[in-house]
Formats: sequence, structure tokens, C-alpha cells
Amino acid sequence: MTDNIIINTQDRVTTVTISREEKKNAITFAMYTAMAEAIEDYGRTDEARALVITGTGDMFTAGNDLQDFMGGGVPLGSGENPIVRFLNAIRDCPKPLIAAVNGAAIGIGLTMLLHCDLVYAGESATFSAPFAQLGLVPEAGSSMLLPASVGMAVANDVLLAGRVLTATEALNHGLVARVFADNDLAANAQQIAAQIAGSSPAALKKSKALIRRQRDEIAGHMSAEIQVFAEQLQSADFAESVAAKLQKRTPSYG
Repeated sequence: MTDNIIINTQDRVTTVTISREEKKNAITFAMYTAMAEAIEDYGRTDEARALVITGTGDMFTAGNDLQDFMGGGVPLGSGENPIVRFLNAIRDCPKPLIAAVNGAAIGIGLTMLLHCDLVYAGESATFSAPFAQLGLVPEAGSSMLLPASVGMAVANDVLLAGRVLTATEALNHGLVARVFADNDLAANAQQIAAQIAGSSPAALKKSKALIRRQRDEIAGHMSAEIQVFAEQLQSADFAESVAAKLQKRTPSYG
């Protein structure tokens, strides 16, 4: 368990809050496990009918905690790896998932959104996936799902050139459904979640299943991605990106 993931269920709405402001809400293995368990429990029980993922402060999440990430553990190719377990949980959840993006969504902070059914953002939210700049490759099915969401040109701008999307740009490109004033984001997300929770649970599940009929194709793509991602973790380029970050300099790739 971890204190950095706050889980609250009220009026049939579960809220999962990433709470590690001193580290820009960077996600550790323990945090991935806690979120995966919460989403798995939500998917198989009737206690809640909508789930909201959000962050504390002015940051949704800075992505993976690098020190935890570099520490090793269960191989990425294994379903027991906390990151893979979390990604499988959000991909396979049969009930509505809502994201309320406050501040920056970086790396997996962006790619997890592609598995959420509804994404709302505060007006100061930003979205980026600087994998190539870190010597890595896209994950979470994003090399397939992001082009389908925002178009090939914008997806390449984000995944290859490291473009940072503003909330307005994300809205215009279809990555988010609505943008709210920062102070109104949480209340509006909860209101929409409550509205969804009042709908027919059977109809919601069946509707989501129809919308997500390509799930098996996505799962295969995610599996292929994670193998290449795991290879890149062992590369000299990734080692250089980490060293440069720790030394506060620009990486130099061969």
C-alpha cells in the first residue's frame, strides 16, 4: 500500500487521486499497484459505477519515477510488472473511466488517457510524451492510439518532435472532451461522473464494449510496444538520458 494514491468512493463514484506533489506526482511501482488494484476492484464490483483519475496540486503526473524505474524488479514483459498491470487494468476495465487532468500530463500521464473513456482538462493542463528525447519509445499502445485520436501529423509532432500540447490544442485535436477553468475542473468531473453513475450499468458496459471492440488489437500492439520499450531501457541512449537529467545537462546521443 502507499499513501501517495488516495482512493475514495462516494455516491457510486470512485476517485483515484495521485498525491505526491513533492515529486511532481511521479508514479512509483507501489503507486501503480495501488491504482491497478483500485481499477480492478471497480471493474468487478457494483460499489461504484464511475471512476475518476486525477492528481493533486498543479500536476497530473510527471510520469514514471526514474529512480524507482531504474531500480529493476519484475521485467516489463511480465503481466506482474506494476506498470504493465496498471496499463492492462485501464485497457480492460469494463466500466467507464474518467480522467480529470490538472496541470501537466507527461509520458504515461498522457498515454493512460488514451484508455480512458472521458478526458476533461483544466485550462492550464499540458500534454506531452517525450519518449524519443529520453531514448525510449511510445508505450501503452500510444503509437497506435494517439494517431487514431489526434491524427498522424499531430501524433508525430508529439511522439517524435516532443511537442507539448496545451489544453486548448488537446481539445481542438480531440484528445480531451472539454476544458474547464482550473478551479472548476474537479467539481465538473465529479458532476459528470455522478450523471454517468445514474445511468443503466448494463447499458454502460455494453456501450463501452461496442466502442472498444478493437481491444484485442490494442492488446497485441501494446505487447509489441512494451518489448521494444524494455530493450530501449537497456540501451546506451537511455542511460545517457538519465545521466544527463541527473547532471542537469543536455543529453548527447551517438
